[in-house]
Amino acid sequence: MIITYVYAFSSVLIVSAISLIGVFVLSIKEDFFKKYIFIFISLAVGSLLGDAFIHLIPEAINGPLNSNIISVLIILGMVIFFIIEKFFHWHHHGQDLHQLHVQPVGNLVLFSDGIHNLIDGIVIGVSFIVSIPVGIATTIAVILHEIPQEVGDFAVLLHSGYSKKRALWLNFLSGLTAIFGVIIAFILGQTSEGLIIWILPIAAGGFIYIAVADLIPELHKTKELKHSLFQIFALVSGVLVMLALAFIG
Repeated sequence: MIITYVYAFSSVLIVSAISLIGVFVLSIKEDFFKKYIFIFISLAVGSLLGDAFIHLIPEAINGPLNSNIISVLIILGMVIFFIIEKFFHWHHHGQDLHQLHVQPVGNLVLFSDGIHNLIDGIVIGVSFIVSIPVGIATTIAVILHEIPQEVGDFAVLLHSGYSKKRALWLNFLSGLTAIFGVIIAFILGQTSEGLIIWILPIAAGGFIYIAVADLIPELHKTKELKHSLFQIFALVSGVLVMLALAFIG
């Protein structure tokens, strides 16, 4: 059983590190990144919506919960994220003047990413409980899934006012919640799968809220036709990447 623990915890650490490689490479050319940040935000919208509607919700539907409960949980997720964003706005107005440039949506993205990584950690942990080969296959699928979404999240953090270094650091910390997910999986064993079924639609609701309420309005601020076409292309690309990953997984 010890070897299973080693594999599982090593896997989530690798996931946390590898998911930041693409972000780190992009962050080196910060001027280029900021110039075309509207494209990466569009990619984030596509990735969030694709993840919610192609991965999380179908996974919940395939579970034991009926459609009405799943629908309520999705709405609950949206309401929870609405309340959390309200809290960040209240806290935002109470900050010092030099901190006011950081928009609440950045905090919301970090919170949602933390939940998402927690779910990934539980999934990886449960997979290794089944067998080491299944756990390794699941880890590879999670890595492929994380990279495009982390790039989009990093873009949103920069757009929200975080510095490059702070955005990278906070993104990495949110990725480490996967470790707690693995711990939960090993403590609860196979019953942790039941916990995932309830978390999935709530997380999906949160992703939908961020994409629709926070990010899409930002995209509408761009009026130029050329930029708008790039936005549409990036948004669709984000959805298609998540669709492709569904077939790979």
